[in-house]
Amino acid sequence: MVYGLSTMDYFHVLPSTMNYNDLTWKKLSSEYIHRGRWATLRIDKCEMPDGRIVNDYYVLEYGTWVNAVAVTEDNKILMVRQYRHAAEIISLEIPGGVVDNGESPEQAIRRELLEETGYLFDDIEFLCSVYPNPSTGNNQAFTYLARGGKKVQGQSLDDQEEIIVEQYTIPEIKQLLADNKIAQAMHCTGLFYGLIKLESEGIRNS
Repeated sequence: MVYGLSTMDYFHVLPSTMNYNDLTWKKLSSEYIHRGRWATLRIDKCEMPDGRIVNDYYVLEYGTWVNAVAVTEDNKILMVRQYRHAAEIISLEIPGGVVDNGESPEQAIRRELLEETGYLFDDIEFLCSVYPNPSTGNNQAFTYLARGGKKVQGQSLDDQEEIIVEQYTIPEIKQLLADNKIAQAMHCTGLFYGLIKLESEGIRNS
């Protein structure tokens, strides 16, 4: 109980009584430490709502990311397996990459799907956008549902990419998630959104 309210009543009242803008920090200055092709690091000096000063807040600037729950014409989900050096793991993921200059996120995911898997998708639908780590990074990731994929070419990978393309049924993807076999957090998020959408359309592979 909170001042005579049940816990559920409290959470219903809370959003209408709070001004969320009161949580926002004011950025006083920024200093760039490193500018790179894939990531840029800066230090911000900020003022909190109560006047406290945060002198050294590190922020990583990344490009915009895209990925897709990619469903073939026979309702298999394409996954890619590759080495991720920062974590030193071989990671099972959904296809994706970085939005190039001049591209929209949808254009980028169409290109990435073709390059990484060799599959062409005519039906691309937006699923969600998330911030992969809003505490330390400023970028967004856009997830799409791609349907009706057809193999039209071989892979066209970057110099440092080695990617194995695999196919899974929807029940197999669910089991991989349940067994904690997909380590990439934002790709788990995208898969959950995609599975909800597919199930709402009666597509279950069962």
